[in-house]
Amino acid sequence: MAKLQDMFTQARREQGGSGMGFLGRNKPASKAHAAALVVAFPQITAGAAEAAIKAGADGLLFRWGGKGSPSLETIKEEIDSAKTINDQVVTGLEIVAGWDKLDRDSLTHIKDQGIQYIIVPFNAPARLLALETKEIEKVIVVPMRQDDFYPLYIRNLSTFDDLAGIVLDFGLNPATLGALTIEEALKYRAVREAIRFPAFIHVMSNLKEEEAYALLTIGIQAVVLTASEAEETTQAQIKGLREVLEKVHQEDKDKDTPSVPSPTRK
Repeated sequence: MAKLQDMFTQARREQGGSGMGFLGRNKPASKAHAAALVVAFPQITAGAAEAAIKAGADGLLFRWGGKGSPSLETIKEEIDSAKTINDQVVTGLEIVAGWDKLDRDSLTHIKDQGIQYIIVPFNAPARLLALETKEIEKVIVVPMRQDDFYPLYIRNLSTFDDLAGIVLDFGLNPATLGALTIEEALKYRAVREAIRFPAFIHVMSNLKEEEAYALLTIGIQAVVLTASEAEETTQAQIKGLREVLEKVHQEDKDKDTPSVPSPTRK
């Protein structure tokens, strides 16, 4: 299915808007940006997912399994609403509790609600990796540990062919991210390079250009922004983050474009 890979790839491509008929809605145009932008919803407010897509989100991530978490049916309603704006939006579910109860039937039920990938923590049951779920992709949260041998240890995740991605839980300090040194970046990069799967990382809403470049040195394919309680605030944060990602992508593109020497006059 490879929906996640499609999202990562499409984010770095210019996308034209498309109409859906006289009574339908338009799919918004999208500029190429350095990483896919996923909006995470700890709680659900009706219409919030649709608003996030309108503001420029590439994907949606819902939280489920903990106390007070929304039902899968409620999540499905939000997904259906978001798909009226962009029917290609990629949707995920971060499962925060009850992993021991997950089996093939429950994953099938999750898929039937419109979920295309799940995120589970590092301490989730290993049997989840062996469950055959061709229509739902699996992502694992990978923590950072200060151990010289950790990259060698964590590289064994690459032997699991059913994984589609990882979430880097590196605990980076937003206040000092822009001042990340080469030595520090190499430590994170060593862990990142040990795992061959695409990577998500959580970011703050006020991510600056220099901080975005610091994240790119680590090697990420998607950033995750947690939605605010106020819908208007979330929309503004999405638009601001998209602008930063678009600018960084354009500057990288310009930098990589070879210069053409002017013709020599005789």
